[in-house]
Amino acid sequence: MSVMSKAALPLVLATGLLAGCATHSDGSAPLNQRTWPLCSLLGGLVGGGLGAIESSSWAAGAGAAGVIAGGLICYAQDGDEDGDGVFDRRDRCPDTPAGTQVDHMGCPLPQYPPVQPKPEPVAAAPEVITLDDQGQVLFAFNSAELNDGARQRLQSLMPKLGDPSVGSVKVIGHTDSVGSDSYNQGLSERRASSVAEYLISQGLAPQKVTSQGRGESEPVADNDTDEGRAHNRRVELHLN
Repeated sequence: MSVMSKAALPLVLATGLLAGCATHSDGSAPLNQRTWPLCSLLGGLVGGGLGAIESSSWAAGAGAAGVIAGGLICYAQDGDEDGDGVFDRRDRCPDTPAGTQVDHMGCPLPQYPPVQPKPEPVAAAPEVITLDDQGQVLFAFNSAELNDGARQRLQSLMPKLGDPSVGSVKVIGHTDSVGSDSYNQGLSERRASSVAEYLISQGLAPQKVTSQGRGESEPVADNDTDEGRAHNRRVELHLN
């Protein structure tokens, strides 16, 4: 056997042994880039041992060649250490538990689709019926007592207010700006209450009716004119 063949024999044998150990039949590579120092050590041991078989003078050289060959062989391996089907070179989650479904980068897929928040239900805007002093005076001056015209107007609304599709009727009283805030607040409350009581007396279910006064706080017209103040002196029926 020539000197060249004697020198190459340990290296070929070491390379073959390491390649066989580095790659399993299923394609996985337990000895791979991460473990190349171990591969170099094993390669050195195998190469040195095989070199010594030839001659003690070849042991050191074959061992050095085995170190280099072992490191290169394992560094070239692209294994799948966690067994998720994604090679280690592009596995961004290298320690995925066995059986976990992963994406193309080797990271676990969400177990469940993200829960989308349910949109908040949008309440239907109430229908508003406005009774103001522009069309017909509802109350006498500084009084919460309904006049005859106001009663007739409310009576004409009873079929609509009593319909089963109307779940509630909120009576809201408003005033113009003549007088103090506190006085107008009380007057608006008394007038709203008067309207609610009349509707109940005409057969509207009591549980459907509520009343509230808002004084002069929500004008809909200019209080500096007679016409504007007539609009602001009003009672609103909010139907839901």
